Amino acid sequence: MHVPDGFINAPVSAAAGVAAVGAVAVALRGARRELDERTAPLAGLVAAFIFAVQMLNFPVAAGTSGHLLGGALAAILVGPYTGVLCVSVVLLMQGVLFADGGLTALGVNITVMAVVTTVVAYAVFRGLAKVLPRGRRSLTAAAFTAALLSVPAAAAAFTLIYAVGGTTDVPIGKVATAMVGVHVLIGVGEAAITALTVGAVIAVRPDLVHGARGLTAPLKLRVGGALVDAPAAAPAPVARSHRKLWAAGLVASLALAGFVSFYASTNPDGLEKVAHDKGIDRKEEEHAAKDSPFFDYSVEGITDARLSGGLAGVIGVGVTVVAGTGVFWAVRRRRAPHADQADPAGTAAVAEPAESA
Repeated sequence: MHVPDGFINAPVSAAAGVAAVGAVAVALRGARRELDERTAPLAGLVAAFIFAVQMLNFPVAAGTSGHLLGGALAAILVGPYTGVLCVSVVLLMQGVLFADGGLTALGVNITVMAVVTTVVAYAVFRGLAKVLPRGRRSLTAAAFTAALLSVPAAAAAFTLIYAVGGTTDVPIGKVATAMVGVHVLIGVGEAAITALTVGAVIAVRPDLVHGARGLTAPLKLRVGGALVDAPAAAPAPVARSHRKLWAAGLVASLALAGFVSFYASTNPDGLEKVAHDKGIDRKEEEHAAKDSPFFDYSVEGITDARLSGGLAGVIGVGVTVVAGTGVFWAVRRRRAPHADQADPAGTAAVAEPAESA
């Protein structure tokens, strides 16, 4: 759903840019409460993983494809404020290096793909997580639903922006029907990817999933035949390194971007298909970064399509993880010496309660 230059007029693009800057500023402040020395590198990895998975367009109906937006995944894994920053970093790297998404439309893209998806998804996720039975399956189901709803919400947000500042005279009702309709289908793919990823991380390291914090049920003891809450005293802290998870995530991201992306669908994505069918793209402008050596996810001078695309993907993952980690490391909160013993995020091992069937 990367909006190119020319779809939205200059005044509305500028207004969206101001809104995006404001949202990023709020996210930078909020991310200080979500990030520390332990979670900042993981947030950088989440940004790189989103970049990699966005290269994997999957087919949907009528010759259309879709790809992960990533707001739901980022919000649940590392927090809503950090999630906005994760997707914003990805969009910036894509626009500047790969000419994917217009530079004058960057504010529109951040507003639609980073802010709307993250806010909607996290609100739905937290609401469901509070009412569903506590456990990994319930959190995974909540992640699925949150991601599913976030995609058509982003499509509706684009339609609203287009209604105000679209550069072509197209009936807005037709645009809304087409955009929301196709993005409901794309949302199913987004939901599946998000649920699988969140469920996998919760299975091995629930203490590193922001959305799972504070949602574990109290441990029970059987006393005199009755179940009572266990004492609230925390267990002795046991250091748990996140390096293995980080390394596994990076390897997976590199493999997806460098190899699996070659087999992605070549059909136009949801916005491209609607724009072509409805005439929204009549005033699309040439991208300012068209002379980039990595234009359109290829490496200039390499004629082999598989090698060129794979190398571009690997470069994109590398640049994104470095840029993202740098941003998150800069805004993280500094923990006091020996704060690990009292870290509410849980560097200690987390015992997950038995899950109801």
